[in-house]
Amino acid sequence: MFKGNFIENLPKIYGMYTGGFIVFIILMAILEQAGLGADTIGILFVIFTVVIYAAIGWLSRTMQVSAYYVAGREVPPVFNGMATAADWMSGASFVALAGGIYFGGHGYLAFVVGWTGGYVLVNALLAPYLRKFGCYTVPDFIGTRYGGNTARFVAVIILVITSFTYVTAQINATGTIAARALHIPFEVGVWFGLLGILLCSMLGGMRAVTWTQVAQYIVLIIAYLVPVIWMSNAQGFGIIPHFTYGEAVARITELEPTLNVGAAAVEKVPGVRILTNLHNAPGDAAHSWQFVTLALCMMAGTASLPHILMRYFTTPTVRAARRSVSFSLFFIFLLYFTAPALATLTKLQLFDPNLATSIIGKSVADVSNLEWVKNWVDVKMLAITDGNKDGILQVNEFFMRPDIVVLATPEIAGLPYVISGLVAAGGMAAAMSTADGLLLAIANALSHDLYYKIIDPKADTARRLIVARVLLIVIGALGAAVASLQLTGILGAVAWAFCFACSGLFFPLVLGVWWKRATTAGAIAGMVLGFGAGSVYLWWTYTTGQQLFDLNHLRFGIIGMPVSLVAMVVVSLVTPAPSEEVQKMVDETRDPSGAAILEASH
Repeated sequence: MFKGNFIENLPKIYGMYTGGFIVFIILMAILEQAGLGADTIGILFVIFTVVIYAAIGWLSRTMQVSAYYVAGREVPPVFNGMATAADWMSGASFVALAGGIYFGGHGYLAFVVGWTGGYVLVNALLAPYLRKFGCYTVPDFIGTRYGGNTARFVAVIILVITSFTYVTAQINATGTIAARALHIPFEVGVWFGLLGILLCSMLGGMRAVTWTQVAQYIVLIIAYLVPVIWMSNAQGFGIIPHFTYGEAVARITELEPTLNVGAAAVEKVPGVRILTNLHNAPGDAAHSWQFVTLALCMMAGTASLPHILMRYFTTPTVRAARRSVSFSLFFIFLLYFTAPALATLTKLQLFDPNLATSIIGKSVADVSNLEWVKNWVDVKMLAITDGNKDGILQVNEFFMRPDIVVLATPEIAGLPYVISGLVAAGGMAAAMSTADGLLLAIANALSHDLYYKIIDPKADTARRLIVARVLLIVIGALGAAVASLQLTGILGAVAWAFCFACSGLFFPLVLGVWWKRATTAGAIAGMVLGFGAGSVYLWWTYTTGQQLFDLNHLRFGIIGMPVSLVAMVVVSLVTPAPSEEVQKMVDETRDPSGAAILEASH
């Protein structure tokens, strides 16, 4: 059946994997009809998929430096595109984005515009050139391009803070899913999610993460599309809702005035954190200035995130890296084009009295006794309160954590529980795939750029990989501990990570490729002052509630980026130009032909 090497057989291998997963879904549907309990189905979905990912991680184990850090630079563009899409479509994209649109409306599409538009910057400005450079990590590029350990060390610090902020959001998402599927407390769920994440990445590094992420993308895209298509067909909008759900928007617009949407919450719900009234969205989200600034932060952040840029270090050639970006954008588009439809159809399910699943305007007692409501109330992610004591559920008496909208959609729509299990597996795949990439980015930067390049340049391969694996465990445990505190929602933590990245890394990376005159001192100034300015503004606006230029804590990259650019340009111009050797290296970086610049040194 299989001829040739592993890479040549990838289409057959993942074709069989996809077929096997579909058979598993059908088997679960048959068992549900035969009387298998919903809780058991949810547990089987989560455990089955996590075991598959762990098996891939085990089979991909390696002790080769190139395989561990960059998957041997042999990942074909299509599969790298799928792995990048899985790496990219995190818990924020799968679990939280539709929830943001659900509560906040079109203003939250700034995330979609920014995240997809950022890949234009990745393709045009960075990915092919970083692949030509031949580095293992983003700090590897910074340290070699600008010279000296100081620039490398500053880049490592920014990478760690950025990626750690992001990874806590992903572990948060795994905790949310595990809490519901396995009926365990959220604080325990984050540790279960971490265990699955480490099983995928610890032994095989980038090689294990790559092949696991391809498998995870297949699960998450099936899980995201199936309930939307099912709901759309049931509501009469056809099996391709992406072009027809405008009618659902019109229907919701008609219903909102009669349901008193937008009214203040009747009362606070004690003991439940990060819950939002059905339509209690931040009013500034729809403002054009807020939209544009958020989109810009997400775009520049996309082009600065180390775990995404690392994916393009794994392709065989520069041309393959450029093609990978195109495939990444296509695979990401499939989900992002669906998210607004999912949010709209789910809201209609709850609002429209003509649909059997609607709850607004129904008896509070009846709604409280619905199985799906009780399940989410038990894990403190949903709450109902009869504030005016009339026994009828008003829109301002229903509270839901935005992060559960996608996960709860199959139950809200009255779909077979097998679909809920599928969505839980998809959400777990999305969060785990991104967490794998982020933890690997942190551990690789610390083990390769800090330990090997700065602390112990004579360390042998075995010692370097042991250090990387120990760091994976330690950083993952810290991430789970922070995630369990639920300091902010998933989308909020992700927005912070993007702003950290663009404040400190965007211009040092871009100018490192496109401006030969950029100097070491300029790069250090750009990273330190840009990151520092953004971080100080975040602390100030988050703690005081005050804002400059109407920029809230989700958009502090708009403060950090200009500071970084000005500092880098001014300091570069007043310090001696880089050596002729460095300037030739920059020219060679922009030439797509020839061998990678750092190939020999690694």
